[in-house]
Amino acid sequence: MTPTRKLVSMADVSRQWWDRLYMQCCDIINRPEVYADACRGRLIASMFYEPSTRTSFSFQAAAQRLGAGVFGFSDPLGTSVSKGETLADTIRMTASYSDTIVIRSPQEGSATAAALYSEVPVINAGDGGHFHPTQTLTDLATIAQKRGKIENLRIGICGDLKYGRTVHSLVGAMAMFRGIRFCLISPSELRLPEYILEQMSGQGQEYVESESLAQCIPELDVLYMTRVQRERFHDAAEYRRLKDVYVLTKKMLESASPDMLIMHPLPRYGEIALDVDEDPRAVYFEQARYGMFIRMSLLLEFMQLPRLAPKSEICDETKSECGNPACITQSDVYLPKLVSDLGKGRCGYCDKKFPTLTL
Repeated sequence: MTPTRKLVSMADVSRQWWDRLYMQCCDIINRPEVYADACRGRLIASMFYEPSTRTSFSFQAAAQRLGAGVFGFSDPLGTSVSKGETLADTIRMTASYSDTIVIRSPQEGSATAAALYSEVPVINAGDGGHFHPTQTLTDLATIAQKRGKIENLRIGICGDLKYGRTVHSLVGAMAMFRGIRFCLISPSELRLPEYILEQMSGQGQEYVESESLAQCIPELDVLYMTRVQRERFHDAAEYRRLKDVYVLTKKMLESASPDMLIMHPLPRYGEIALDVDEDPRAVYFEQARYGMFIRMSLLLEFMQLPRLAPKSEICDETKSECGNPACITQSDVYLPKLVSDLGKGRCGYCDKKFPTLTL
């Protein structure tokens, strides 16, 4: 039995469920014909409030390869959202037509909010700079396929660690595996958020922070490059100053291990030079293909689940208001106030600390 009806963050994924998803993914890769009609007659709703190429195409391809149909939107301006329809009403309506909802939004916590009102499973395809769990399933599948296992790895994550939702999800997921050590490579302005670092420390994950990509490369088994998230910056000058701080070149790889994996969630904007594509260690385009297969495995699990009325959530008795301007609660003020699993004092949607009240 699937242990959850939502995939909002990697906290929804147990090690046992991951193992099952991955084994099924491998079977899909090896015997795709067996799964060609596995979800015939089912529908996924693709709700993309934010631009996407790989994630959107990957879900569409995954559904169609399972025999399922896809409907939805890639621009909310063409929907009733532009007329002021709330997320809750959009979700209720969309769930009535579909068997699984896939949602991407620039607002942090949007997938958590969607799951409160949906009768069908909800999958987070990226909520602002918060989380992107299906990209992490993609990353795990890629590492497992290329290295045979996920443990005792030295992983370097380089670039925008502050706004990189793929990074936040990947770091959390690696707590499931033994012997993982991180080198977190970023300028100080783009370092990993404190709540993620606190979570890592609480889970006993080993990490060092560095501003030097060149110094870290020789020690790594996996190098995970990321782009600077232009759409998350409020200051264009700050973005221009930081966007090219790290560029991986063919020359830099001379000091790297011969079996180091070079990964990237894509799209890239100059942080990996084009000549690196020729290096056999560069697996980012294979990574995109593995994403389709692991999403097939996920959809196969979720699209078979029965419809259920959503459960009422317990509200935060402190009545604290989230001060994060990117949080879904800033626009959808009707949402119940929730406390984060990371502890009281944090918003249950975006995981940011509530503002400290002063008297």
